[in-house]
Amino acid sequence: MEQHPIVIPYQARYFTLGTLSPQTRQIWFVLHGYGQLAEYFLKKFKVLEDQNIFVIAPEGLSRFYLDNLQTTGRASDRVGASWMTKENRLIDIQNYLTYLNTIAQNVVTKVTNIPVTILGFSQGAATASRWAVEGKVNFQRLILWAGVFPPDMDFHSAHQILEHKETCFVYGTSDPFINDSRFAEMNLLSAKLGIAPRVISFDGKHEMDSATLLKFR
Repeated sequence: MEQHPIVIPYQARYFTLGTLSPQTRQIWFVLHGYGQLAEYFLKKFKVLEDQNIFVIAPEGLSRFYLDNLQTTGRASDRVGASWMTKENRLIDIQNYLTYLNTIAQNVVTKVTNIPVTILGFSQGAATASRWAVEGKVNFQRLILWAGVFPPDMDFHSAHQILEHKETCFVYGTSDPFINDSRFAEMNLLSAKLGIAPRVISFDGKHEMDSATLLKFR
């Protein structure tokens, strides 16, 4: 058996919150976690709309039914998306980088001198990191929320980009996924990158938090 690559035209979607106008103070790209959809993830950023922040929510290119078909007998209507899995992983990464760059070209190139923030939640943190250090998107701040840097980055080139940017690590103090080993991993990866991310915690679990978001306005 032989595998064959193929390149095809592909339609995807993304969602926005707010209006891009002369009054816009910031542009945010927010990347959801595993099993989420951009449309619903974006609602968690509603608090930023009144701050003249234009929020863009891309969506993972693979969607699936959230319920386990083997246990439920049939899939429900609940659908989630994923940025990548271990299957055909490198191609998935290249596909979402191309997708994210296309969104940025369509939106950010229309404006100048507006600071750009890239935020990744959970699985989206690795996606946001890879996109940021690829070097094709202009941004000022990278926020990893309930997630860490991917361990397979080119740390030398990533350092050259991130040393001039603001980086932040945000987590809920009751997040079951952010334990001591995860902190150690984050510290190790940050050291390999030669950066010291600003660390912010809030009283909560594996979730977004409106009050904490407003600290970045």
